[in-house]
Amino acid sequence: MTGTPDPYAAFRLNLEQQRKRAKDLLRAARAGDRDALSRLRTATDGRMAAERLKLTEAQFVVARELGLASWRELRRHIDALTAARSAIGHGAAPDAGIATLHVRCGSDIQHELLNAGFTGDFLSLWDPFTEGPVTNAPDWIETRARFLAGGVIDLPFEDLLRELTEAEEQLAASANRYKRIVLWMEHDSHDQLSLIRCLARYARTAPPEVLELISINHFPGSNRFIGLGQLPPEAMRLLWRRREPVGAAGLAVAADAWSALTSDDPRQLAALAATGARILPHLAPALHRHLRELPSLTNGLSLTEHLTLQMLDEKPMTIGELFRTLHAEREPMPFLGDSTFVHIVAEMERASEAVFMRARGEHWFHDRLTITDAGREVLRGTKDWLSLSPPPRGLGGVRIDARGPNWRWDESNREIVRQ
Repeated sequence: MTGTPDPYAAFRLNLEQQRKRAKDLLRAARAGDRDALSRLRTATDGRMAAERLKLTEAQFVVARELGLASWRELRRHIDALTAARSAIGHGAAPDAGIATLHVRCGSDIQHELLNAGFTGDFLSLWDPFTEGPVTNAPDWIETRARFLAGGVIDLPFEDLLRELTEAEEQLAASANRYKRIVLWMEHDSHDQLSLIRCLARYARTAPPEVLELISINHFPGSNRFIGLGQLPPEAMRLLWRRREPVGAAGLAVAADAWSALTSDDPRQLAALAATGARILPHLAPALHRHLRELPSLTNGLSLTEHLTLQMLDEKPMTIGELFRTLHAEREPMPFLGDSTFVHIVAEMERASEAVFMRARGEHWFHDRLTITDAGREVLRGTKDWLSLSPPPRGLGGVRIDARGPNWRWDESNREIVRQ
């Protein structure tokens, strides 16, 4: 009888297993296996010939595929993970000694932090600022609650308003209640926009005595790294050692970025994405990805809308298949939750001319979509998406409305165009 599969197996690397993979690669490459030769060329930029391949070189390829620079680095990583796992339950908690609050844009790592032995409090700020209006008006939380209640999250407006208000109040009070606050973030736009929201708040009032950031864009493993929620408890301990202080300069950059996000003119945001905010290393790429949700200069589609039609152009797919393929293969920087993706699909259906047809299944995740001729025309740019009168939508402080002039994103030149 087999046991329950380890949900963290892809990131709990085993050295003997990786040695076996290297030996298998060596044998396959020497035998002329196409897949092995392709892996060899990819990892070494074509510099390593199969007939001269040695085990150490195959080990190098395996390490590179896992996201590490060398076999030595792979061994060090596995040793560190093993030591961190053994340390759980022994000695003081990693965050002991200082009243600590862990802040995350969601609750996906709360259980893992507990299992890793952390004892600090946890604050989840789950509002996805990547979609819908985000303003600096006094009633901005009410605006967010109305947007989310309008088809994104299946909760009444009053419940959402209460939850968002409570979260904002907890964030506002956190600097006085805790000596140390640690922000756990990924590199994607969902996390980085939440990051600047938090830091902008501390910039307006006062930061805690100790303000630290854990921000990552990769973790070694056999699966594509999408987010912190994929990682085992021992990884939380490794990441804890990589936290960095956030000082006045970081707070200032975040405040500028939040102001730019909430502005109805996205050019300031584009400037920040172009110049880079090195003190917050993952912010500029995330802002660039966010700007690609503006209507494209080429066909009027956001990148998410474009990728959706692109997948459907290849074959009909269920919404579940679309979402999984988007995350696993197509999206350059995965950030969407399933409910937000479903909302985007539903909004696309409200255009004056159908770009896909829907065949209902037992559950909305099983609804099958098939692209139409109009969808193919939009995808290829012979028909502009906004000419089909899709419903207005908000993206930060920008309102996108087919009835008026709009800001568009020119990816080829990476610049904002008014059209």
